Amino acid sequence: MIDGGGHSASHRCPREAAAEVTARRHFLSSTTGGFVGALGLASLLNRNSGAARQPAPLHRPLAVRMPHFAPRAKRVICLFMLGGPSQFELLDHKPRLNALHGTPVPADLVRGDQFAFIKGTPNLAGSSFRFARHGQSGAELSELLPHLATVADDLAIVRSMHTEEFNHDPAVMFFNAGSAFTGRPALGSWLTYGLGSESEELPGFVVLASGEPEGPPVGFHHWTSGFLPTAHQGVRFRGHGDPVLFLSNPPGVTHRTRRQTIAALRDLNTIQQENIGDPEIGARIAAFELAFRMQTSVPELTDLGRESATTLRQYGAAVGDSSFANNCLLARRLVERGVRFVQLYHRHWDHHGFNDKDQNVLHALPQRCREVDQPAAALIKDLKQRGLLDETLVIWGGEFGRTPMVQQAPTPTRLGRDHHPGAFSIWLAGGGIQPGTLGRTDELGYQIAEDGVHIHDLHATLLHLLGLDHTALVHRHQGRDFRLTDVAGHVVEKLLG
Repeated sequence: MIDGGGHSASHRCPREAAAEVTARRHFLSSTTGGFVGALGLASLLNRNSGAARQPAPLHRPLAVRMPHFAPRAKRVICLFMLGGPSQFELLDHKPRLNALHGTPVPADLVRGDQFAFIKGTPNLAGSSFRFARHGQSGAELSELLPHLATVADDLAIVRSMHTEEFNHDPAVMFFNAGSAFTGRPALGSWLTYGLGSESEELPGFVVLASGEPEGPPVGFHHWTSGFLPTAHQGVRFRGHGDPVLFLSNPPGVTHRTRRQTIAALRDLNTIQQENIGDPEIGARIAAFELAFRMQTSVPELTDLGRESATTLRQYGAAVGDSSFANNCLLARRLVERGVRFVQLYHRHWDHHGFNDKDQNVLHALPQRCREVDQPAAALIKDLKQRGLLDETLVIWGGEFGRTPMVQQAPTPTRLGRDHHPGAFSIWLAGGGIQPGTLGRTDELGYQIAEDGVHIHDLHATLLHLLGLDHTALVHRHQGRDFRLTDVAGHVVEKLLG
């Protein structure tokens, strides 16, 4: 069969595979010490000096690949609100729910459903925030999103999303990887596997995080490449210190020392690659080369002082901060440089109402919105002004939504909602998306009434916009063909521009 990278899948006996693993481990443990600088420095020196170039890298796992068909988008920025934003306060206006505020939820509506914390028969809770229509599209948005309202005509609001997991970590995994099981490749990994990356100086898949550390955690397993080659895993950029760990040269390693080791390391690499033929060695070497190039490219990339004062004000960013605003601006700089997939996590959207402020819809949710509303709208405007929005798909959402019922009895200062995977809202912009509103929930916002969009459908549509057939982007692992959408998913034609 042909995998997503266009290569024939090979099948080896267990003895051969074990021998290769042993050889690979010995090779990597004995020779990796200087690969990052040595191989990367050779490439950089030849490129900068104008001298004859060295032979091409032995393996280029992120080389640009042809899509299955003409794409509408080339890159993706995913703005992920970790914890599950409440659609009732933001994107899905429910006047009937407001009218029934404080009354018990109809028993037959929730019979047999499972919740994270709700017990018994809770009361319904309407939103405390006003909604209004904006733009020529008449999109209904909450007063908590005044900046987003200024780009209403660029948005595709999907009010009929649904998923299969009601706890945070499995739901985050499902949104990212199409499976609740840890170890499956993330969406960004599938994209670089299928399309490669246009950047030679930066990873194809970059992860940024901001917000309070409390609440559901976010970690490596959310951006792992799983069983795909490791070159496709996400690379986390930090907000403080070196943007990438171990980016700086260690003490005692000089420019001259790196140069002196180049030839010998290249010879060793060639010998081992010819003897073993394991593509993972090539992928690791390519990562080392990229890491060295990043020593030059990343400091320039992350220096937001190169942006104008007007741009910084537009995003609400400040040089030296670690914030969602800074990350949105950095995301634009990343896609400008050819990075395929950028994912921004913003924490602390898990609003159960356990206390008056930290987990409260009435207090914490407005604060989260103040942190993300202006930067998200600025990102859309900035991409559009630079001619990048048409080829950049922006996604905003969380792992699931919240219930129309309160988790605990509301008070004038406290309101909390439980997890709800059965119906929630997201928005998209750019990248071939048709602006407008898609889908509808019932009058209480509990069940989908029209045009349901499953996570697998969302993934199939995103891949389609990037020129990939979700049924053909396949990788064989442990005797089974895997894909991002598993054995489900369909392209949501109404979302296509």
